[in-house]
Amino acid sequence: MKNLLLVLLLANILYFLWGMFAEEQSQPGVAIVAESDLGPPLEDVTTERDSSVFASVGAVLGSGEPSALEAVVGRSCVTIGPFKDNMDADSAVLEYSNEGMRTMLRAASGQIFVGHWVQIRDIADDAAAKKIMAKLLTGGLSDAYVVRTDDEGLKISLGLFGDVERAEKIELQARSLDLPVEISPLTRDGEVYFVDIGLPPGKGAGAIIEKYGEERVLLRNAATCPR
Repeated sequence: MKNLLLVLLLANILYFLWGMFAEEQSQPGVAIVAESDLGPPLEDVTTERDSSVFASVGAVLGSGEPSALEAVVGRSCVTIGPFKDNMDADSAVLEYSNEGMRTMLRAASGQIFVGHWVQIRDIADDAAAKKIMAKLLTGGLSDAYVVRTDDEGLKISLGLFGDVERAEKIELQARSLDLPVEISPLTRDGEVYFVDIGLPPGKGAGAIIEKYGEERVLLRNAATCPR
């Protein structure tokens, strides 16, 4: 009996000590906070924001100025041309339109390349032309003929070639005969065609340049964007 009383006494002492040193538990309730502790009112925060922030958001959504939208998504265009044939230009328009790109066909007056003209110029007179013609015939260049123009006088044509390699071959053959031959581009006035293409964001012009060549593809500021 005495031992039971000692055990109960010891348990009471331990419970008392635990209550003294235990951490204070959080209790549910209502905290009262002054309005000044919450910062400025919501309408003040809104009016103090920079209006440019909202303008930039509007541009992304399409409600801002076009220039703002271009700054976000980019602006890249290419122009292919000139095309001598309207059908070739139409084919390019159809090809890139089918790929989902904006395209536009434009016609303009310009110089149309006819070919590489191989010729001997500045011939003094008919007698000199006759001697040169005989030399060309002996050297195997039988397609040569004499040309007389008002602005350049007397000259001899050795051929007009669309392929520059063929023109250079005839040039070398004539030079081997000690003749002052030269190659010059022949053009004429006419209507040419250009195809303007708007590239989607992230798409380059590498495939277009590979197909048409660097000399026929205008980039950046030299290109015209389709309207």
